[in-house]
Amino acid sequence: MMAEKEQQIGAELPLTTEVSSDEEVQPTEWTEVDEKRIRRKMDRRIVPTVLMLYLMCFIDRANIGFSSKEKEAMWTDKAIFRNARIQGMQKDLDLIGYRFNWALTIFYLAYIGTEIPSNLVLKLIGARIFLPLIVISFGLICMCHAFLTNFDGLLAARFFLGLAEGGTLPGIAYYLSCFYKRHELLFRVGIFIQGATLAGAFGGLLAAGLSPIPKWGVASRPIYNWRNIFFFEGLFTLLVSGLAIFILPSTPDKCKFLTEKDRYIAIERINREHKESAVEKTQPRHVKRGLMNINNILCGFGYLAVNVSVQSFSLFLPTILNALGWTALKTQFYSVPPYVVACLWSILIFRLSDKYQRRGVFLVGGSVLAMIGYALLATSKSNSVKYGAVFLASCGAFPGGPIFLSWGLNNAAGQSVRAVSGAYIVSIGSSGALLAVWTYLTKDAPLYKRGHYINIGASCVAGLIATVTILYTKWENRVRERGGRDGRLVGLSEGEKVELGYRHPEFRYTS
Repeated sequence: MMAEKEQQIGAELPLTTEVSSDEEVQPTEWTEVDEKRIRRKMDRRIVPTVLMLYLMCFIDRANIGFSSKEKEAMWTDKAIFRNARIQGMQKDLDLIGYRFNWALTIFYLAYIGTEIPSNLVLKLIGARIFLPLIVISFGLICMCHAFLTNFDGLLAARFFLGLAEGGTLPGIAYYLSCFYKRHELLFRVGIFIQGATLAGAFGGLLAAGLSPIPKWGVASRPIYNWRNIFFFEGLFTLLVSGLAIFILPSTPDKCKFLTEKDRYIAIERINREHKESAVEKTQPRHVKRGLMNINNILCGFGYLAVNVSVQSFSLFLPTILNALGWTALKTQFYSVPPYVVACLWSILIFRLSDKYQRRGVFLVGGSVLAMIGYALLATSKSNSVKYGAVFLASCGAFPGGPIFLSWGLNNAAGQSVRAVSGAYIVSIGSSGALLAVWTYLTKDAPLYKRGHYINIGASCVAGLIATVTILYTKWENRVRERGGRDGRLVGLSEGEKVELGYRHPEFRYTS
């Protein structure tokens, strides 16, 4: 058994990567033990850093908050309890009627439009500079929120925040795909997404600690209450992003914490698995392959359906707890467990999905679980059952987004195609947040049955899309097994064969 685990890896394709060194450190083969050692080194340096960057994105986006009534603490995006609106933003900026919904909507309109261009720029200039740079930009914009005086200014600030943040999630996901193999990726993507989600559950404590800071600043633009939240969270974002520049490597061959031999293995193990070249200049055909890929389209719309449920959950959770008749303090504490349980459950699902190299079956199971949860919320009259249903809904919905995103990246070979694919899937998926903002409206209070039924439908759609994607990938793999795609190799040079990426007859889709 140990001999099997330490079997030699990577003798299938000719070497394509050059790593300069004074020593002879370019092995043609290596063992799983070597790869495990390299993964651990990257896990210690890269994953915590991107987690902190995404956490900053998450907090800066969510600190605006939402409430259907002044006395309620209702979360938005991944949301923060007792957030800026509860601390006086609603009154100061005259956020009457649906103005707050429009402020949320314009953020996502800008967010969606920047994701593909952002990933292409990231590939061009490198993640070590670009990822911290966009985090610095939205940290500055977050600080500017502290000086807003009217609704028009809020719309402008949210629009530019969306532009700045749009590239963060797809950028980090693509970045990780350059360091981790296909069935190592989901767990790492899930860690940074769910870690930020979990931290967001406690974000209200941070907001509650910042808002009481006494009024300070110049007399014409004093900073106090909700303005403190934006200013200091933006400042903290700047500090974290500045440190990331000195921590993140752009590519595996730039990892100074690895030896020359380890850097070579880190590069080659990715190139050989994806059947791609280490150096690839982005061409229009790569963009076309990323956009016209059936697997990416399915994963994108699956992500959209899941995102409707996830974002709606964040909007709805404080409302159901408020309906239970709890005090504000009790509501604050009871809103945390569903996020904690969903986060831990999601990480378990990610680990199992990577271990068994399956994506779709876990998505189908999660969709069923979410449907049961929302069905109980819509039909039950028991407060205890409703609170229990919150756990089912969150555990069913929360793993879906990272799985759909990783599934798309797993089945997109070629660095440029992966860069486009990740951004494309997230841009489609983020549209679900636009729908979620308008799912639970004040006129549907206090039962919000319409919102629950919408989420049942969204969960059903996610499960159906996952099923279709399973069937498609299995069918395509069978076609390739019997030589049905071998014609793509006729007349091609070795370099052109590598250029095929996921279209190469020897490439196999993850199902």
